[in-house]
Amino acid sequence: MTNHSTAPGFSRGLAALACAVLASCTSLPSIGPAYRVPPFSLPTAWQSAPPAANDEQTTLRTWWQQLDDAELDRLIARTLAANHDLKQAEARLRQARAARRQAVGAFFPSLTAGTGANRQRTADSTQTLYDAGFDATWEIDLFGGTRRGLEAADADAATVAAQLENTRVSLLAEVAQNYVELRSYQQRLAIAHDNLETQSETAQIAEWRLQAGLGGSSDVEQAISSREQTRASLPDLEIGLAAARNRLAVLSGDMPGTVAAALAEAAPLPDVPADLATGIPAQVLTRRPDLIAAERKLAAETARTGQKLAARFPSLTLNASFGWQAYSLAALGGSDTLLRVLGGTLAATLFDGGRLRAAVDAQQAVQEEALAAYEGSVLTAIEEVENALFAHAAARDRLAARRLAATAARNAALLSRQLYESGLSDFRDVLDTERTRLSAEDNQALAEATQLSSLIKLYKALGGGWNNTGTEN
Repeated sequence: MTNHSTAPGFSRGLAALACAVLASCTSLPSIGPAYRVPPFSLPTAWQSAPPAANDEQTTLRTWWQQLDDAELDRLIARTLAANHDLKQAEARLRQARAARRQAVGAFFPSLTAGTGANRQRTADSTQTLYDAGFDATWEIDLFGGTRRGLEAADADAATVAAQLENTRVSLLAEVAQNYVELRSYQQRLAIAHDNLETQSETAQIAEWRLQAGLGGSSDVEQAISSREQTRASLPDLEIGLAAARNRLAVLSGDMPGTVAAALAEAAPLPDVPADLATGIPAQVLTRRPDLIAAERKLAAETARTGQKLAARFPSLTLNASFGWQAYSLAALGGSDTLLRVLGGTLAATLFDGGRLRAAVDAQQAVQEEALAAYEGSVLTAIEEVENALFAHAAARDRLAARRLAATAARNAALLSRQLYESGLSDFRDVLDTERTRLSAEDNQALAEATQLSSLIKLYKALGGGWNNTGTEN
C-alpha cells in the first residue's frame, strides 16, 4: 500500500511547490517598459459648430433607430445576425481568447505520464527494464517574460475585440448607406417616369398642333428627342437600384436578389432627425473602436518588448520525475522499485552573435511603429469628425436650395405648357422648362440622399453603433 500513498503525497508536494513559486514570481518586477496610454491633445470644440447634444451614448449606440424606418431596422438586425464579415471577426476574437488562455498556461508546470520497456543485452543474459511514471517540467518566470507574454495576449484579445466592434460600426453604416441609395434610386426612377409621361403628353400635343397647322414638324422632333433622352436615363438608374438591392442582400448574409421582394415597393427616404448627438471630443473619440484597437495594439507591442528583453536573462527550469523501474511487470509498482528525482537547470546565453539584442531592437521598432499608427489614428479620427460635421451642414444648406429650385422649376414648366397650349409661348420654352424640371427634381432627390449619407458618415466618424459585448475575456 505504501507505493499508492506516495504518489498523492508527491502530487500534493508538487502542487504546493507550484503555488509557492508562482506567488513569489508574481511579486518579482518584470523586465521592460511599463506601459502607459500615450497622451494626446483633443480640440476643445469642433471647427464646425456641432448640433445640440442629447443623450449621446444611447443615441450613438443605436443611431439608425432615429431614422424611424422599420425596413432599415429589419435589414440591420439581419446583418448583425448573419453577416459573414462579422462572423469572421467573431471567429478571430475566439482565436485571440484561446491564445490568451495559452499564455496563462505558461505559468504552470507541464506534467506528462509515460511507460516503456527497454531490452538490455549483455554477454551473459538479456533483460527487459520496465518503467512507468510522471515527469514535470517548469520554467520559472524570474524576469517577467511569461508575465509580459500574458500582458501581450490580454492586449491582443482587446485589440481583436475592438476590431470586431469596428467591423460592426462599418457594417451598420454600409447597410444604411446602401439602403439610402436604394430608396434614392427608387425616388429618382419615379421622377424620371413622371417626367417621361409629361414629355410624352407634350410630344402628343406637338403632333396635334402640327396636324392642325398650328405648329411645325421641328416641334414634334424636338419633343420626341427630349422624351427619348429621358427614357435613355432609366437603365442607369435601374442598374444602380439593382446593385444597391444586391449589396443589401449580401450584407445581410443572403444570396443577391433575396431582398428584392421586400424592397420592391418604393418608399420615401427616412427623415433626418432634428437633433444629433456628438458630445465633446474626448467622449466621442474614446468610444471609436478603431482607436481602441490601435491603442491596445500599442500596449501589446510594448509588452512584447519586455518579453524580448527578458529572453536575454538567465532562465531557471525545474524538473521532477516520479515513477517505478523493475525488470518484470509483476514487480513494477513495488516500494523497492520507486524512483523520485528532483532537479533544476539555470541557463544563460553567453554568446549568440547578437541575435537576442537584434530581436529586442526589432521589437522596439515595431513598438514605435504602433505608437505612430495610434497617434495617426487619433488625428484621422478628428479629421473625419470635422469633415463629416462640415459636410452634413453643407448638405442641409444644399437641400434647402434644391427644394426651392425644384418648386420653381415645376411652376415654370406648368406655366410654360399652359402658355404654349394657348399659343402664347414658343415650343422651345416648353422643352427647356421640362428639362429644367427633370434636372431640378432629380437634383433634389440626390440632395436628400446626400444629406442622409452625410448623417450616416457623421455617426460612423463618431464611432456610432458599437456594442461593447466583445471586450470581455
